[in-house]
Amino acid sequence: MGPKHDRLWGMELAMIGLGRMGGNMARRLLRAGFDVVGYDQAPEASRGLEAEGLTVAPSLSALPTLLRSPRTLWLMLPAGDVTEAALKELAGALEPGDLVVDGGNAYYKDSQRRAAWLAERGILFADVGVSGGVWGLENGYGLMLGGAPEVARRLEPVLRALAPSPDLGWVHAGPVGAGHFAKMVHNGIEYGMMQALAEGLNLLRRKREFGFDLARLTEAWRHGTVIRSWLLDLTAQYLAGDQDLADIAPVVADSGEGRWTVLEAVELGVPIPVITQSLYTRFESQDEEDYDERLLAVMRKMFGGHGVRKAQAEGEHGQW
Repeated sequence: MGPKHDRLWGMELAMIGLGRMGGNMARRLLRAGFDVVGYDQAPEASRGLEAEGLTVAPSLSALPTLLRSPRTLWLMLPAGDVTEAALKELAGALEPGDLVVDGGNAYYKDSQRRAAWLAERGILFADVGVSGGVWGLENGYGLMLGGAPEVARRLEPVLRALAPSPDLGWVHAGPVGAGHFAKMVHNGIEYGMMQALAEGLNLLRRKREFGFDLARLTEAWRHGTVIRSWLLDLTAQYLAGDQDLADIAPVVADSGEGRWTVLEAVELGVPIPVITQSLYTRFESQDEEDYDERLLAVMRKMFGGHGVRKAQAEGEHGQW
């Protein structure tokens, strides 16, 4: 099956990985007039998009045959082995002058290594940090591009279509690696902002004598205050329907981005105490054994004779 010659060159690309982010990015490009070829290992991910105009590739290796040369292929895949395997498979089917864009949350040093490896084959590479989550289809995506100037010029129509508006929300951050480095730090900042909001609202909730209505308070904060933000908007929206959070497990996952941010700060000798502590707080929430807290209780008992609460089955109250 050859390329569709009625396509407008420069307004077509492949989207590889059609999950929550990649699928909505493909939709946004389709609505902007792009011809998009898509592939996902899970066939159901492409069915709805096919009805919206997406051309579905039967396999990853067949995907390049559905695009004109020079091709542009955008990956929205999990960082690590999945992205590595996809790039190796694609490399055998691509030609010099083709461009591969990694829009996943990859480690920036991996992006630099992959760019060098593809350059040996004449294949161009760009790393793009993408922010916007599940709201990107409606609001547009924040985009941080790492790549050569000529690659940035080639991708500009795509970035303008994906961004909140053609001239806002995207930036050519620097050479290869700069896009993923910028997104890494962006996510580290996000950790700190989320932690500050959570701690402040918990303090308000615990001041029982005032009976704060957190939904009304956060809604008021959204207007005119110095802490207004999209994170506050989303928090206020959720609290309007549920302030108790009784059905929410107190476990917060961490992505590789937060860890990489802290490790990079150590390498550079740059203090980032707020971001680092927010990462450690997430680690603590994931600790099902709470062994360190149990040891602290034992120490207090041993030196001061303090009571120790006995562990009970879930749903029961501990005893002193």
